[in-house]
Formats: sequence, C-alpha cells, structure tokens
Amino acid sequence: MCDYSLHHVTSRPAKVGETLVSRKFENSVTRGFAAPAEPEVAVCLLPGTELRFETDVECVSSFWLMPRRKIHARLARFRQLETDSVYAHRDALEFPDGRIVLLTTLRPGQKVTVLQLPAGAKAGAHHHPAPAEQPRAKSSAPGRLAT
Repeated sequence: MCDYSLHHVTSRPAKVGETLVSRKFENSVTRGFAAPAEPEVAVCLLPGTELRFETDVECVSSFWLMPRRKIHARLARFRQLETDSVYAHRDALEFPDGRIVLLTTLRPGQKVTVLQLPAGAKAGAHHHPAPAEQPRAKSSAPGRLAT
C-alpha cells in the first residue's frame, strides 16, 4: 500500500528480491520507495513486508537545524500506523528493537532489498486489504514512534 499522499503518483506493488531506493516524489509531500530504473513510480508495500537496508537507516529531522538521526539497524518490517485521520502519514517501518519510524522521515537515497512479502501475498499482486485485515503497529507506545 502507499501513503495517502502518493495516491496521485503512478505506483506498482513490490516484488521479492528487488532493490529499491528511498526518495521524495515530485509534487508530493512524502517519501516512499522506487526502483532505480523507475524513479517516478512509487513501489507500494503491503503491511508485514520485510526489508533489509544496505546501511544503517538514516532519518531526517522535521526541524531543519537538527542533524540526521541514524538508527543502528538494517532490518525492518513495513507497517501502517493506526490513525483516525485519512490525511495523515501512516506508512512506517518497525525495527527489531520495537522502534517505529514514519517512512516519510527516511533520508532519500537509501537502498533497501525486499526480503519477503507477508504470508498469503502473491509477488507483484496489488492487494488492498480491508482495514480489519491490516496488521497495525501501535503508535501510542511512549518513546517508540520516532518522527
């Protein structure tokens, strides 16, 4: 799935084994993933998709004077945060230590490999599960959501 702010961007589903790059899409306020050969096509991830970053993950601060923040992890699982607002960023990555980072805070240019799609997902298939089906990470855990 893709964040609400990428719905006007051409998209396709992720495939196991492919390498993607984090990027900011033109005419969009958010970041996502794209294949290097298709930089303007958002690659949408299903909740539960497992990813491996080439290097430790870096996030940008929402305050321009603050330095980049490095997360000392390379493995992550894609999640969508539970939210009442339709127009809020909800695409996130959950790391093995339980830390959750919004996808839109990723530093552009980071390479990631799609390790595994969630159980029951067909490689390359667009599947938009009903809200009740979507595994959701809790965003209310104190100190866990890093924005």
